[in-house]
Amino acid sequence: MFDIPCVVFAGGKSSRMGEDKSLLPFGGFSTLAQFQYNRLCNLFTQVHVSTKSAEKFDFKAPFILDPQEVDYAPTAGFVSAFQSLNTDRIMVLSVDTPFVGEKEFARLLEADNGDLDAVIARTPEGSHPMCGIYHHSLLPELERMLRESDHRLGKLLGASHTRFVEFDDDTPFMNLNYPHEYTQALSRFCERDK
Repeated sequence: MFDIPCVVFAGGKSSRMGEDKSLLPFGGFSTLAQFQYNRLCNLFTQVHVSTKSAEKFDFKAPFILDPQEVDYAPTAGFVSAFQSLNTDRIMVLSVDTPFVGEKEFARLLEADNGDLDAVIARTPEGSHPMCGIYHHSLLPELERMLRESDHRLGKLLGASHTRFVEFDDDTPFMNLNYPHEYTQALSRFCERDK
């Protein structure tokens, strides 16, 4: 198991999906969030769920709540995670990427060292800021960004000591942003289990 806290970000607005994607059924679980939490508990010694509200979920997990006064923003989740967890680094994963697995996490961890601020997955389609390792060294800048409502993670990573790990295949990093992508993911998951 990976000895690094993993934080599943499940507090987004899901505006492109038209409904809260973290609550969509997936993989035999009543919600995508529960599917992610359960599978990641098999890979990491600690798994936490970052969200604006724990009441919307019908499963037990260590939830990290965003500040109530903040609109939907990943920076709020990062700040809350580092303030809640006594750790130098966290692995982050967006709730809507259900196919990132042990192999991808292992490569990110292998690329990490104490001199870096972040280690982020990158594929031919681009970088994936919500799939990677963030170090506590970024907390002051994340707090500033949150205060100023600046939520551009790409800009933060570009200005920090970030290592991008190249993956040739985009498939594991598939995001479920739109209804058709959710349908495709359900089909792919069923095919994988045959």
